[in-house]
Amino acid sequence: MIPDLVTPPVALMLWALAGYLLGSVPFGIVVSRLFGLGDLRQIGSGNIGATNVLRTGNKTAAALTLILDSGKGAATVLIVRALAAEDAVQLAAVAAFLGHCFPIWLRFKGGKGVATFLGILLAYALPLGAAACATWLVMAVVLRISSLSALTAALLSPVWAALLGLPEAVAMTLALATLIFARHRANIERIVAGTEPRIGKK
Repeated sequence: MIPDLVTPPVALMLWALAGYLLGSVPFGIVVSRLFGLGDLRQIGSGNIGATNVLRTGNKTAAALTLILDSGKGAATVLIVRALAAEDAVQLAAVAAFLGHCFPIWLRFKGGKGVATFLGILLAYALPLGAAACATWLVMAVVLRISSLSALTAALLSPVWAALLGLPEAVAMTLALATLIFARHRANIERIVAGTEPRIGKK
């Protein structure tokens, strides 16, 4: 189920563009440079997210990246919701996620979007975001594999949306979950092979 389409097509496209541009701000790159950590794309996995920032050994920079990457997803939802209808909110949210994963400023080579995904859900509906975060946390504690935790949280997000009485969010969460799985293809291959690194293991 999707929200009623009430926003004119041109306005929808503009909101999508605004969401994409906000989501495409590469905070991991910005924070790493501000902290003098070098080019994040040349460190560890080369990913621009908080997990790779943490590989520099700077926990403060990693935490700040996590907050900012989550924040841009949340900000997109809150800003658009204050100014437009729900169909524009969901489209802009998905566009913000795409902006993080495929930022124009970095030749469309971005992150995997987990923090932005969680920020979107927390702002869209706090119980939905809390359920997704709790899923990630439980999986991380039990299995100690960050990517598997993210995949499980994404996979269950449409289920949580339905159970929490948010049927209009099911399509959005399905779209985001599909994108997260696509961005984690290499991780999935390593999980199947049993070679995916565990949390806290160097």
